[in-house]
Amino acid sequence: MWLEYYLPNNKLNNKDLAQEFPNWDYQSFEQKVGIKNRYIVSEDETALDLAEHASLKLLNDFKKEDIDFVLLCTQSPDYFLPTSACILQDRLGLSKNCGALDFNLGCSGYVNGLALAKGLLSSHIAQNILFVVAETYSKHMHRGDRVNRAIFGDAAAATIVNKDTFQIGEFVLRTDGGGYQELIVKNGGFKNKSILNVPEFEYGTGNITSDAHLYMNGPSIFSFTITNIPKLVRDTAEKNNLSLDEVDYFIFHQANKFMLEYLRKKIKIDPDKFCIDIAETGNTVSATIPLALKNAIDEKKVKKGNRIMLVGFGVGLSWGATIITI
Repeated sequence: MWLEYYLPNNKLNNKDLAQEFPNWDYQSFEQKVGIKNRYIVSEDETALDLAEHASLKLLNDFKKEDIDFVLLCTQSPDYFLPTSACILQDRLGLSKNCGALDFNLGCSGYVNGLALAKGLLSSHIAQNILFVVAETYSKHMHRGDRVNRAIFGDAAAATIVNKDTFQIGEFVLRTDGGGYQELIVKNGGFKNKSILNVPEFEYGTGNITSDAHLYMNGPSIFSFTITNIPKLVRDTAEKNNLSLDEVDYFIFHQANKFMLEYLRKKIKIDPDKFCIDIAETGNTVSATIPLALKNAIDEKKVKKGNRIMLVGFGVGLSWGATIITI
């Protein structure tokens, strides 16, 4: 198999979370948002650890010595420098004749990573790429931020990209950096270095965060998504010389059930051709698409020869899509 994923051991369900937030109607949340469980890393576990676990699962069926490039997408790196991909190359025992780089992108990261991988293949820079996405958004959360803690989970996924695993079609990639503050951790970089005793503030109804933690403007992200994704889907089908009816299956970034259903109905996609796979893992950022893709393959919702549209959107703001044929 060319795709595997790994989840941390700590499983947090809605009832567990409700003990911390007694006034939270978790049953209503579960029905609307569609999330029942999410997996959370332990205090000493990092995105790089998850990336290593996912990669080792995948490399059971692939020769390590054949990997000649490592791509790692994460927004929760172990260090500012060095790049986590370099450390991953060493941990996995890969050849030193191997390129390695990180890139920082969130919910559209898997699509953009496939675009980078396709470029490496097309330019003959690499032949067998280990492409890994790994996120631990839980480490960005304020303990009092019930909304984000309920939505996001931690995970990693690893994909072998070469000329034999699957075909990668044409891409449509979009960016609007004017919306960068809608999903952000303001402190910690060199613009606003880490500060002790950062003031907390409340947003929404009873959600607490600070500039040292994740902030998400949910209504604004929802508006951005429903405005831009239908056109993205149509443009991607057109660029691949297909009608939407000729696409066998659609896997969008698994943000939440309500948003996905809204998009599906607006674009007029058959429910049987549309993936909603968020209940057991929550929103795992760049890992949602490969998790959903692996599950769809295992459950035989997609099969060899199928054309699958992959659609990512979110933090950046960024959005993009492509069609792969497995």
